[in-house]
Amino acid sequence: MMSAYSSDAELVGMASLSLVLISPDEQRRRSMAQAMAGSQATVACEIAKYPEIDELGGILEADHDAVVVDLDPDPERALDAVENICAVSGGLTVMVYSARANHELLVRCMRAGAREFLTEPLAPNAVAEALVRASARRDEVRRPRKKIAGKLFVFIGAKGGAGVTTVASNFAVALARHCGGKAGLVDLNLALGDAALTLGLTPKFSILDGLQEGTRLDSEFFGALLTAHSSGLAVLAAPDQIATGSVSLQAVMKLVTLAREQFPYVVVDAGSLQSELNQTLIEAANAVYLVTQVSLADLRNANRIIRRYFQDSAPDHLQIVLNRYLARALEIDEAAITKALTRPPQWKIPNDYPAARRAQNTGVAIASEESQMSRTFGDMARKAAGQTEPQAKRKKFSLFG
Repeated sequence: MMSAYSSDAELVGMASLSLVLISPDEQRRRSMAQAMAGSQATVACEIAKYPEIDELGGILEADHDAVVVDLDPDPERALDAVENICAVSGGLTVMVYSARANHELLVRCMRAGAREFLTEPLAPNAVAEALVRASARRDEVRRPRKKIAGKLFVFIGAKGGAGVTTVASNFAVALARHCGGKAGLVDLNLALGDAALTLGLTPKFSILDGLQEGTRLDSEFFGALLTAHSSGLAVLAAPDQIATGSVSLQAVMKLVTLAREQFPYVVVDAGSLQSELNQTLIEAANAVYLVTQVSLADLRNANRIIRRYFQDSAPDHLQIVLNRYLARALEIDEAAITKALTRPPQWKIPNDYPAARRAQNTGVAIASEESQMSRTFGDMARKAAGQTEPQAKRKKFSLFG
């Protein structure tokens, strides 16, 4: 299925969909029609050729709900037909089906505009779920709802190696756990991002797939790029290979906007500051978390960033995070740290090496297990979500209180 991040849906109450089947192969059309039999859908029309763009008028005027395109007889012409249908239709869902399910073909179908990918042999549950999603899209088009922007939390590092990805990823997991999975994580480190690896995930798609198709990027396409974590967190991963070339600020912010439309809480791992994105991300964020360690180089960089971007910001807009903090081993005292940062830090993440090492080796998020670090991530997440936890409950579950 094309949708990589969607929950199971129920057929109850779904109005019948009107479908168009397109395939030059009559036997394959019959097979698809049989697969649709018994579902809440009606095959209203069958077309025995891949239509050109000037032949689509009849399909669009007939008020059908979805078009199902067979890829295998001629993949190139089939993809042209998908692209043409998507270009001229409004809320029409385009599905494709094939005996192949390789990554390259899947990406090409997404870029052409297809919203569902069905693989032969066609499983009844897969077909049913695809039809339910098509029905939901149809209803959304007919009854558009106002989209509300979710809260945006941006994590940046004072210096390379400050631990931004570890902090951002575990904060996002804690946020998802405390908010019923209603959170997304966007890894904006296109060169060496490893948020997915930190969380033990193997994504099929990356943020680069979305940035390269900015003109086709919408909420459905965006949703297909996400990878689900066991906590309920949805992750838009960085690419496996170092990205070459430049991406536009507009494309990046469009991805961020789509994430905010889909999730009440969005976490962005921005790594070390990138000059082109600095001001835009900082201004858009509800809160910016500046991650630093207690060293002269880190504190100096943090001071420069604060003076450049946060001199006039609201008190809660900047959240300073001291990572790998070990009070007894500090050679720089608290007064000097506060002076360098121009304000006291809000968060201190303990230097719990065994917990961090275990997470690296197992791919299990620190925030998913009990430790001093996970407790801090939980506190950060609850405050970001505007939640509080009774002191009695904290004492009950804490190993350190």
